Amino acid sequence: MQRDLTSGKITGNLLKFAFPLMIGNLLQQCYNVADTWVVGQFLGSDALAAVGSSYTLMTFLTSILLGLCMGSGAAFSMQYGKKDYERLKCCMFESFVLIAGITLFVNLVVFLGLDGIVWLLQTPAEIVGLMKEYLWVIFWGLVAIFLYNYFANLLRAVGNSVVPLVFLGTSAVLNVVLDLVCVLVFHWGVAGAAIATVFSQYVSGIGIWIYTWVRFPELRPEKRHMCWDRGILKQITNLSLLTCVQQSIMNFGILMVQGLINSFGTVVMAAFAAAVKIDSFAYMPVQDFGNAFSTFVAQNYGAEKPERIRKGVKSAVLSAFVFCVIVSTLVCVFARPLMELFIHPTETEIIRVGVEYLRIEASFYIGIGLLFLLYGFYRAMNRPGMSVVLTVISLGTRVALAYLLSAVPWIGVTGIWVSVPIGWLLADLVGVFVYKKMRNSMFGKV
Repeated sequence: MQRDLTSGKITGNLLKFAFPLMIGNLLQQCYNVADTWVVGQFLGSDALAAVGSSYTLMTFLTSILLGLCMGSGAAFSMQYGKKDYERLKCCMFESFVLIAGITLFVNLVVFLGLDGIVWLLQTPAEIVGLMKEYLWVIFWGLVAIFLYNYFANLLRAVGNSVVPLVFLGTSAVLNVVLDLVCVLVFHWGVAGAAIATVFSQYVSGIGIWIYTWVRFPELRPEKRHMCWDRGILKQITNLSLLTCVQQSIMNFGILMVQGLINSFGTVVMAAFAAAVKIDSFAYMPVQDFGNAFSTFVAQNYGAEKPERIRKGVKSAVLSAFVFCVIVSTLVCVFARPLMELFIHPTETEIIRVGVEYLRIEASFYIGIGLLFLLYGFYRAMNRPGMSVVLTVISLGTRVALAYLLSAVPWIGVTGIWVSVPIGWLLADLVGVFVYKKMRNSMFGKV
């Protein structure tokens, strides 16, 4: 089902479009959460720490591909809003070739640099072997991640958020089943968990590619579209690479913090490995709402409907606020039971550290909710550089404060946790300030 977001009720259409995105990315989180749950319950804390650190690295690598595909998706949405289908197909061809090439390059680099990556993350000696074993397998899934995200963003750009959900849901269920089989039946350890994830990723990646080609013939580029147009390439490069930079900076900052966390030992590593999955689950829907909002803004930007964008901003902010308040309350109240889903109740110190992290982060989810809306808005308004600026402010603050505060003896690891919402707040203030200062000029160019 394709949805034209340039007409009809704003809030209703936005929520209907966003809901499959929210469910889909929650399912996407199941890939590594399934690994974390199986590994934590059946392979021990060392294996959990290894997989947890790998998750942070894979989130960074995935963010590169996701950023490229999201940026291209914004370009697709603009052309779809203008009803310029010829230019849309040219965009599709050029962006596919560009992102595929970058994917293969990244894949080669991480395989060749595996030892350096493990060293950079300050991985404790006792889990180096486990981490390298897991990463060697999981890296093979990068091409599948590209395929799924490219075609998912293409379909979402033309208003179809249901089909990506179906493929993601299928592969997520398959991943859980294969995790249990590979670890408990075949006894393949952490490599088995990685094999289950990679196989499931290819099911969703290749599956959505074939489905799009067969069921959406109007989205098939023809020979005349397979050429290099400098104007199109410039637009795609601007949106895709800057969105990629924004996503990469965000997750590279987290990767740097992961190295700091690793320096506190396996207890803190294991606690963070479990808590960060819960954290991701909790605010992932509002991140996807921000992506849906970006599609809404991009389509209306292309259709030259500034007043509809203004109304959409108000609706999106109110919706995100209500959601964040509800989720913040639930995570703060149920932090301990949530940790016990991943950690055995006898591991009291790991659970204590994880609960502290969750309650600090969850108290300020409204900060990250607003930030995701700002990212989506500036990307859709063809100003992806502003999203990069906000990310640098947020992550720069987080990394700097994490290292400074954690070095204070009476603060310790808590300093890493409190640095996160402070970074969100500062970026929000700058983003809102710029929006108010530039509002008239931005909408005037629609």
